[in-house]
Amino acid sequence: MTANIVAWILLLVIAAYACGGGVDYGAGFWDLFAGGAARGKRPRWLIDHAMAPVWEVNNVWLIFVLILMWTGFPEFFQTVFTALWLPLALAAIGMVLRGAGFALRKPTRNLAGRRIYGAAFAVSSLLTPFFLGTVIGGVASGRVAPGTVASADAWANTTSIMAGLVAVAATAFLGAVFLSVDARRFGAADLIGYFRLRAWTAGAALLVVGVIGVTLTDPQAAYVHHGLTHGAGLAALLVAVAALAVTAWLVSRPAAGWARYSSVATVALLVAAWGLAQRPYLVPTSLTVQQAAGASEPLHWMLFVTAVALVLICPALVLLYRLDTRGVLEPLTDEDVGE
Repeated sequence: MTANIVAWILLLVIAAYACGGGVDYGAGFWDLFAGGAARGKRPRWLIDHAMAPVWEVNNVWLIFVLILMWTGFPEFFQTVFTALWLPLALAAIGMVLRGAGFALRKPTRNLAGRRIYGAAFAVSSLLTPFFLGTVIGGVASGRVAPGTVASADAWANTTSIMAGLVAVAATAFLGAVFLSVDARRFGAADLIGYFRLRAWTAGAALLVVGVIGVTLTDPQAAYVHHGLTHGAGLAALLVAVAALAVTAWLVSRPAAGWARYSSVATVALLVAAWGLAQRPYLVPTSLTVQQAAGASEPLHWMLFVTAVALVLICPALVLLYRLDTRGVLEPLTDEDVGE
């Protein structure tokens, strides 16, 4: 029972990182495709001001994921990080470059330096979710099992690549929805329609890539494919599609702020569908939750510590997000940075 609870918490935290971190990755995605210096000046201005107060906080969920995997399911942790170390390493490098690029491009006055840091931020925002998606796809594909050695076959297969594309489309969708709402908040009327159109485009891309991904699932991923097309997994997917449609409608309405919640629900439900599809396995079909669980005593203590941490951290994060969306947290202006 304890191992199952910890596994569900792990899935919940992965969904939290996919949604919270996904918004930031999506903003970087649109930064990459904003155009040249003149054409992309206004979208990048909005991206900088919208992200600045909260962009670092979403890494809290990633730390939770690593701790829960390492302590709660050590064999699962070893299996994933042994067989899929290359895409994980590329994703980690992307996180570092992305953070450095975003932090350094604004205070840098040299145009060439700003372009270098901006490119590092934008390109990493595209590649990092892709490689993280390939890791999820590698686990779901059935090509990873305890004792599997690292190889391109473990993550460069149909299921992994489609999962990576779904991750990129999901982050682009989240980023565009949140930026369309932020455009209203910052009084940038010219950018509301700009990001609304991109939200619709990314939502359509997410739907298309998701349907193709389910259709072209690798034969070795038959277990997860069956879970996604039957029972609770299918139900979660259908509700996610409904949430996607609601988001597309809400972004064009006066009360567009509600689109943030429905877009988050869309991505969270996609993660839930994946988890439901491969239960009771952490690695289909070779490692169940019970087989991967660590010793019972550390598991009980970890469950207690995790519950306390979530009770302390979640209200603080909710407050932070609320303050940010209400405009209480304002980033430094160019004049402040200059001083």
